[in-house]
Amino acid sequence: MWLKSQFSLPASLFPGELPDGRALPPTPNDVLVLDPAVVPVEEGTTVGPGPLVCPLDVRTRSAAALVGFLSTATPTLREAALPASVATIRKRATEVLSGQSKSAVHVVSMTWTVPLPWFSMVDPDRRHVVVATRDDPARTCCWRIAIVDARKRIDRAHALAVDTFGDEGPTKILADTDRWLANFDEASAVELDYGGLVQLLDDDELVGDTSAQDVNAIVDALENGDAEEVAERFERLRDFWGELALRERFN
Repeated sequence: MWLKSQFSLPASLFPGELPDGRALPPTPNDVLVLDPAVVPVEEGTTVGPGPLVCPLDVRTRSAAALVGFLSTATPTLREAALPASVATIRKRATEVLSGQSKSAVHVVSMTWTVPLPWFSMVDPDRRHVVVATRDDPARTCCWRIAIVDARKRIDRAHALAVDTFGDEGPTKILADTDRWLANFDEASAVELDYGGLVQLLDDDELVGDTSAQDVNAIVDALENGDAEEVAERFERLRDFWGELALRERFN
């Protein structure tokens, strides 16, 4: 009887919305809350007052992800996965995105990987790791930093990347990240979180990961003109993240 009742309801295209397409009212489960006391800051930087609240923007992010899917998926996959025509769904997704009250969502995510330039905005020594069983939600790997401090670090990395890589590749990611951070209050914080990747890494991989150290060492090496150090660190990063890239291909 329950299953039949679900079949009788109009399908919702996005989470967090009513069957007629209107957004559901926000609930306490739609936000992340952080105490400013757990955010490391540089001298002269202030975060808060708290609590710091981060809306998850699930409906808007789902619409953005769907637009990306429409652009990259094969026609066969789109036909199998989507409940309506591409034109209809693209129109709905565009309507959701245009209704976003701010110019940026509060959460930016990637699947299977972390864009390496993102590590340049964090202090490698301030990593927060909780080693629990792989199915335990407490299993965590993240860095927290004041937005003001993050933008200073990105600005330095961007200036060096322009001289080395031009305006594309890592340089573009750094510029896009800085534009995104500029949308938020200067007393805010940003968290770089591995999310579900912690379930794919065993304990030794999780604890022994040096990605943040390697990326920041590359920034230092670019400043010092040490090409050998840059190559060595890139090779370490390629070995670590290449394993996760293989898992993406197999899935």
